[in-house]
Amino acid sequence: MKRALVLSVLLVLSLSSLSADAQPLKRIKIGYPSLSFRQSNVWVARETGIFNKYGLEVEPILFRGGQVATQALVSGDPPIVNIGTVVQATIQGHNVVLVAAVENKYDLIIFARPGITQLEQLRGKRLGITGFNSSTHYAAIILARHLNAELKEFTLLPTGLDPERIAAVNSGYVDATLLATSAAPLARRAGLSELVQVGDLGVEVQGNGFATSRAYITANRDVVKSALKGFVEAIYFVYANKKEAQRVFAKYMRTNDPTVLEDSYNGYIKLIPKKPYPTLKGIQFMLDVLAPQLPQAKNFKPEQFVDLSFLQELEKEGFFNEMAKRYPTK
Repeated sequence: MKRALVLSVLLVLSLSSLSADAQPLKRIKIGYPSLSFRQSNVWVARETGIFNKYGLEVEPILFRGGQVATQALVSGDPPIVNIGTVVQATIQGHNVVLVAAVENKYDLIIFARPGITQLEQLRGKRLGITGFNSSTHYAAIILARHLNAELKEFTLLPTGLDPERIAAVNSGYVDATLLATSAAPLARRAGLSELVQVGDLGVEVQGNGFATSRAYITANRDVVKSALKGFVEAIYFVYANKKEAQRVFAKYMRTNDPTVLEDSYNGYIKLIPKKPYPTLKGIQFMLDVLAPQLPQAKNFKPEQFVDLSFLQELEKEGFFNEMAKRYPTK
C-alpha cells in the first residue's frame, strides 16, 4: 500500500514536471516578398523544424513584392518580414528596423526581348519590375546611373513575380525586366536576351533582411531572438544539406526544374553570408538614392536602421561557433 502510494506521488510529480517543461509553441507569421532563394531561410527553418526547436510555430506568408510586404510589416501583421525596404519605411515615419540581412548586392539579372543586346538600347524602354520601392525598382536606378541616364528616361511597369515578368517581356508588354538568378533558366529557355548581372555593376546595397518593428522588439524580444536563431541556423543547414535544401526550394519556388534548383542553390552558397550582418555602406547608398524624392533622408545615419544587438548576443553566446560545429561543410 505504501509502495503504491509512493509510486502514485512520483507519477504525479513526473507528469507535473513534464507539463511544466512542455511549453506550447508560440505561433507567429513571418512574411517574404518573392520566390527568390534569398527568402529561403524562413522556408527551410519552417520545413525542417528548426523554428520549432526555438519555441516557434511559424507560418510563412508570401506577399507580392517588397512594397506590399512592407505595408504588412508596418501594420504589424506579420510582425517579422524578410524585406529590403526598411530604409524607405523608416524615412517615411515607420519605426521598423533590420536585425539581420542577407543581401549586399542585388541578385538580379537584366533580361530583354530578342533584338536588344546592349544596355544602351534600354534607354527609353519599358522595364518590368515587381513593384515600386522594391529591389527591382532600385536596381533600375542602379542601371540608370550606370548608363549616366535619368530614371525618367525609362518607363517602369509593375508586372508581378519572376514568371509573370518573363511572360510580360514575351508578350511585348515590357521590353526588359530584372529577374532573380533562380529565374534565369526560365528566361533563357524563353529566348530572352541576357544583358548583365546587376551585382556586377559594382554597387553595394542593403537588400533583403530580417526586419521587425522596434515596438515589437520591446514587447517580444525573446520571440525576435528565437526567430533570428532559426533564421541563422537555416543558413548553416542549407550550406550542409544541399539535397534537403533543394527539396524545400522546390516547394516554395513552385518548381521541380533541376536547372532552376541547381542555380538557386549555387547562388545561395555564393551570396548568402553565414553571419548575416546588415551593410551600413549599402544603407547609405539607399539614403543617397532616396534623397531626391524624400529630402528628409539626408537627416538619417545608417546606424538608425539596424539593431545589431541580437547578432552581437549570438556572437557572445558562441551561437555561430556552435552552428559551424553542428553543420560542418567542406
